[in-house]
Amino acid sequence: MKSGKSQRQLADLLDMDSPSAILDEVVFILTLTDPAMDPSPVINAFNLTVSLYRGYWPAERACNTGYHNLKHITDTILAMARLIHGAFQDNFKFTQRQILTALVAAMIHDSGYIQDKTDLEGTGAKYTLVHVQRSMDFANRYGRRFGLTQKEVPDCQAMINATDLSINVNSIPFPSAPCAMLARMLAAADLMAQMGDRTYLEKLLLLYFEFREGSVGSYRNSLDLLNKTVNFYEFITKRFKSQLQGVNRFMRLHFQARWGINADLYAKAMENHHKYLIKILSSTDGDPRQNLRRKQIVQKLQKLYGQNW
Repeated sequence: MKSGKSQRQLADLLDMDSPSAILDEVVFILTLTDPAMDPSPVINAFNLTVSLYRGYWPAERACNTGYHNLKHITDTILAMARLIHGAFQDNFKFTQRQILTALVAAMIHDSGYIQDKTDLEGTGAKYTLVHVQRSMDFANRYGRRFGLTQKEVPDCQAMINATDLSINVNSIPFPSAPCAMLARMLAAADLMAQMGDRTYLEKLLLLYFEFREGSVGSYRNSLDLLNKTVNFYEFITKRFKSQLQGVNRFMRLHFQARWGINADLYAKAMENHHKYLIKILSSTDGDPRQNLRRKQIVQKLQKLYGQNW
């Protein structure tokens, strides 16, 4: 029989829906990574991010995309902090400023979905195809506000650029070797945060509507997106191994050092989602989407769109 620790899931460790719980864990991870690190710049930047996504900035609207939302951002920040801690266990060391830059990049890597107050047409999803460049532009405008120096902003932008799935990460001219490593870690954290989310399969239905508004792909409906996601796992597996140079391996080291769990809980969650997705799509008993029951997402979409989803 497996031990209790080996059965634990990401959602068992802390409240993933609570930004304050995420921040507390990130700060604790930083103390484990480098006890001399002052966490206040990270805390300030995190609080700025939350206020941005909630619409408290004077020039920007609140986030209105259902998939690329504040929950995804806090998930990515946590995944990035965990990878950094894991890298330290494998003797990859970064300076405190490099860690801050990487975490700020995690915080604002999807800021390109945020609309300004004068942009009242549609949602931020219309920027899907250009959101990475918009996020890099955001870093240029507000990087100093998030605690970065002018010299650190290009590093932050390069890290954000690595999250673009349409780009070969190996072709990006990174300013330095540490920046290149952290950029690959952010690209991995972004994917692991999404695909390890407890409601990942349900949120794919929300992603369909972002893609539809942003003119991404040629999906007939959200069910078509689910079907095509099966092969997306193979694409991501190859990306981890080649372009991201296997940096996801650091996650197991983090969970071992932090929680005494000798497993990558993100990889386990991703595998479970993949298996369940194949299972429900293989069933001939009704609409497979009815088997996605978390957070009442299916029911909400049915009320909003009827049969057109």
